[in-house]
Amino acid sequence: MFKSFLKDESGAQVVEYALIIAVVSIALVIALQVLTTGTSFSSFISRVATCLSGSTCV
Repeated sequence: MFKSFLKDESGAQVVEYALIIAVVSIALVIALQVLTTGTSFSSFISRVATCLSGSTCV
């Protein structure tokens, strides 16, 4: 019974996808922290919205 449990790979893909999502999430958090150094997150979002609206980017 224990050998068949070790050979069963039915949940392996779910674990792999979860690890990929975790790594991407960590990378996004680190990137946002680097981009928003010295400012608040809402200020960063406001700057992005200003640039996307066609106004002068600061």
